[in-house]
Amino acid sequence: MKKRIFALIGVFLLLAMYVSTMVFALIDSPRAAEMFRISLYCTIVVPVIIYAGMLIYKNAQDRKELPFDAPDPQGETSRTGDDEADERPDPSSAEK
Repeated sequence: MKKRIFALIGVFLLLAMYVSTMVFALIDSPRAAEMFRISLYCTIVVPVIIYAGMLIYKNAQDRKELPFDAPDPQGETSRTGDDEADERPDPSSAEK
C-alpha cells in the first residue's frame, strides 16, 4: 500500500513540474525565463535522481553481505585478489 501512495505522490509531482514548465514558458514576466530554466532542469534531473536512487536501493537490498565477507558454500571464506599473490611461486627461488 505504501508503494502505491509513493507512486501517486511521484506522479503528482512530475505532473506539477510539467505544468509549471509549460506555464513559465507561456507567461511574459522578467523572471519567467529564469523560472522556466529552473523548472526545465528540475523536470529532467529530479526523475533521473529518483531512478538512480531506486536502482541503488534495489541493488543494496539484493546483497546480504559484501562478496569478500561471505563464506563459500564449502564453508571457506572467499578470497580477495591480494591472497592470490601468496599462491604464486617466488621467482627468485626458481631453478635456473
